Amino acid sequence: MKITVFGTGYVGLVTGTCLADVGHDVVCVDIDQSKIERLVQGDIPIYEPGLESMVLRNIEGQRLKFTTDARMAVEHGVLQFIAVGTPPDEDGSADLQYVLSVASTIGQYMNGYKVVIDKSTVPVGTADKVRERIEGVLAERVADLPFDVCSNPEFLKEGSALEDFTRGARIVVGTDSDRVADLMRECYAPYNRNREKLMFMSVRAAELTKYAANAMLATKISFMNEIANLAERLGADIEDVRRGIGSDPRIGYHFIYPGCGYGGSCFPKDVQALARTASKVGYEAELLKAVEAVNKRQKSTLFEKLSHALDGELEGKTIAVWGLSFKPETDDMRDAPSRTLMEALWDKGATVQAYDPEAMKECRRIYGERDDLVLVADRIQAVKKADALVICTEWKEFRTLDAEWIRGQLSAPVVIDGRNLFDPETMSAAGVDYYAVGRGKTIDPRVAA
Repeated sequence: MKITVFGTGYVGLVTGTCLADVGHDVVCVDIDQSKIERLVQGDIPIYEPGLESMVLRNIEGQRLKFTTDARMAVEHGVLQFIAVGTPPDEDGSADLQYVLSVASTIGQYMNGYKVVIDKSTVPVGTADKVRERIEGVLAERVADLPFDVCSNPEFLKEGSALEDFTRGARIVVGTDSDRVADLMRECYAPYNRNREKLMFMSVRAAELTKYAANAMLATKISFMNEIANLAERLGADIEDVRRGIGSDPRIGYHFIYPGCGYGGSCFPKDVQALARTASKVGYEAELLKAVEAVNKRQKSTLFEKLSHALDGELEGKTIAVWGLSFKPETDDMRDAPSRTLMEALWDKGATVQAYDPEAMKECRRIYGERDDLVLVADRIQAVKKADALVICTEWKEFRTLDAEWIRGQLSAPVVIDGRNLFDPETMSAAGVDYYAVGRGKTIDPRVAA
């Protein structure tokens, strides 16, 4: 099939590349000339395991092309995927300006029947707005051309996006058109061979499904963090609690690991946007607001534990930070807990000495050159001459630690573990002042007393 994908960000690039990899003829279009030039050369602007080799393979096979020529791109594909960003607006709702701009472009250049596919995460009712925008442009052109709009939300996790696309649990399509359903079956046929993954529903149900999925996962994370904070104050080990509830098949083990809060490009903005959507239709989504509030508070827990461990004396201190990305296997630092920590440390006059396997360049892009940020080559360099260590991201290379070695590296043997990677008793036996999340050691003065 001839397919066009608008947007070469995370979702657009993964979508276009995976569809090309099964033999479709894909054109990815973007307004960013420099990004397109990099992609044409095989230079991938994001880190995602396996993506670079797949892009190069499909460029070489001439199944995947990149362009800034919108007319050519629209004329190319019967299927027109919209996979551009929907950043949060000032009030927390999703900003649809880029989605609607693409809709205008499609209306301007379409020369025959098109299926316009909302791949971006968009609020309920967006398909109607996309349809209205295209109809308006066609009316200005005095052109009577047929088209359909459907919803096909993505369910990709950064760090495992290729696996999620090619072996995902479901493929959701929102449409009431048999013609669209047939075309989408053809599009996804290579990924729908082992069992029926395609789920057809109304457009609005598909739009809501995406937000509901992310909100449910975010809720599990915030709930577990809430219980972890309670466990600290009650003298219980959250790891015991996690195993106890996770063994219940109705709950399961996924997304019940306590930590220092969720981040990234999806959960924060999607929970916020869904709450805003509810408000617009006269419903106050109190649970969603609580999920967001708990997560915001949880991101401060690393700094609070560190400040407690160092008796509030942070000025002039050097703090080692392991992990900058919001999760492993990505360089994405959007809404990452590391950012909340580092900015709080800088406000108190501390220096951050940090290492991340992939996010160093992104950190430098965000914060630039500054005297109180030292980015080093590996985790060993990060702790040299540091006063304390904070672990923000559970990269594999951080999952083993010689407790006696780390005690010898740090001037104050303090380790704040935001991902519960180590055994508290082992760390304490080695003389390390070890703080995890919900694992018995509390900073609540009422309990400490």
